[in-house]
Amino acid sequence: SAINISGHEVKPADQTGPCSPIWQSALCALNPNPTDSCPLYLSYATVAALPSRVSRHNCPASAHFLTRLVRTCLPPGSNRCILMVCERSDVFASACAIARAFPLFTRRSTSSRRTEKKHVTVEFVTVGQDNGPLELSTLECLSNTADGVRLAARIVDTPCSEMNTDHFLEEIRAVGNELGITPTIIRGEELKHRGFGGIYGVGKAAEHPPALAVLSHTPSSATQTIAWVGKGIVYDTGGLSIKGKTTMPGMKRDCGGAAAILGAFKATVKLGFKDNLHAVFCLAENAVGPTATRPDDIHTLYSGKTVEINNTDAEGRLVLSDGVVYASKDLSADIILDMATLTGAQGISTGKYHAAIMTNSEEWEAACVKAGRSSGDLAHPLVYCPELHFSEFTSAVADMKNSVADRENAQSSCAGLFIGSHLGFDWPGVWVHVDIASPVHAGERATGFGVALLLALFGQASEDPVLNTVSPLGVAAANASCGDQMERDSKRRRLV
Repeated sequence: SAINISGHEVKPADQTGPCSPIWQSALCALNPNPTDSCPLYLSYATVAALPSRVSRHNCPASAHFLTRLVRTCLPPGSNRCILMVCERSDVFASACAIARAFPLFTRRSTSSRRTEKKHVTVEFVTVGQDNGPLELSTLECLSNTADGVRLAARIVDTPCSEMNTDHFLEEIRAVGNELGITPTIIRGEELKHRGFGGIYGVGKAAEHPPALAVLSHTPSSATQTIAWVGKGIVYDTGGLSIKGKTTMPGMKRDCGGAAAILGAFKATVKLGFKDNLHAVFCLAENAVGPTATRPDDIHTLYSGKTVEINNTDAEGRLVLSDGVVYASKDLSADIILDMATLTGAQGISTGKYHAAIMTNSEEWEAACVKAGRSSGDLAHPLVYCPELHFSEFTSAVADMKNSVADRENAQSSCAGLFIGSHLGFDWPGVWVHVDIASPVHAGERATGFGVALLLALFGQASEDPVLNTVSPLGVAAANASCGDQMERDSKRRRLV
């Protein structure tokens, strides 16, 4: 289905007329707890209410509730309209929430026989103090962001039979062609020869070879370099440490980090990104075969550090370690963010709706939480304490093992620390790790999680006014910076 987005302001005429008694009756019938809906006109239309208040760890726009309401209340038909009434500050998160309700991927036979394409029009009515009509630039931002969310969700929903590493590279090339960017691709045996022992070791047993792919946006006016590194495990059997019959289904979603970065990169470059931005995709299928990595094997990663494999199902950290070191060594990135469906323990640590954040910067930790609330892609911090947790990876024969000794000791934090250790815990730049294992899907459908979070988090480096508004510090806070804050590294302050 296609989505059109438009916006306008409330006018006095809109609040009167023949429908006013029906409208008032519907409003009086609503009692959100946390949401409620009321059908109108023999169910040809529905009016629904979102919570009036949410907790401090939730999105003020009630993004998750909005997605559910659209999925459950939207009447059937080929041409449908959604009228969203909200404050201007909630428009970005609301648009992303609505986009999540319309996934692109399906292989139902009825959909292939349908001749008429579904069309959804989304209109925004802004209320409150700043209730003017939405600018065309705002609508363009919302449209590009929605496309990025749905692109990421489509890739995650697609099974490995149609989204192996070859197919994922085609998706990357397609985005590159649209943006006028030629991707850098390192594949197969070349990975081994160039020292990418993590990506090569994980993917070498698969029919379709592993790859490191990079899309680079390098404007002439850039003052710093940012790298987004995505875990793109197109399918995760667990390798020789194979998953069971109940835990393996759904592992097509293990490419969620790379998918989110691709969708976010496409949107943010279209909207004007002022600094160097590299999207690094670590692609592999963790398959079982004669050449598969064995427990007890030792790999040398791109950092030069050796890793004793004690669990082949802890593969995401191996490919991401190669990716972040490549971003540091070869791309000279000042700020590196890796995003991954890394640990099942993430859902235990921060739940089904909040991504888990780990970073070497307290300032960026707070920024991630704020960006999550303003975008609807919620985030919450993990413990960052290498001196207490990294000893879990101690090996007698290599620099480290790839899985912890004690699975009851902050698993998600330890997994993130493994990646950070290859950069080095004294690395001077900003490193952010985002574990999205649970929020990457809701039930059996992908959510496109991560796209909105990245756009909001790095909004201050964008030319788009909407992304500047939803970024963690925003224009007002940036202007208020003074004293010791003015003495900090300007490269970091502008994005945070």
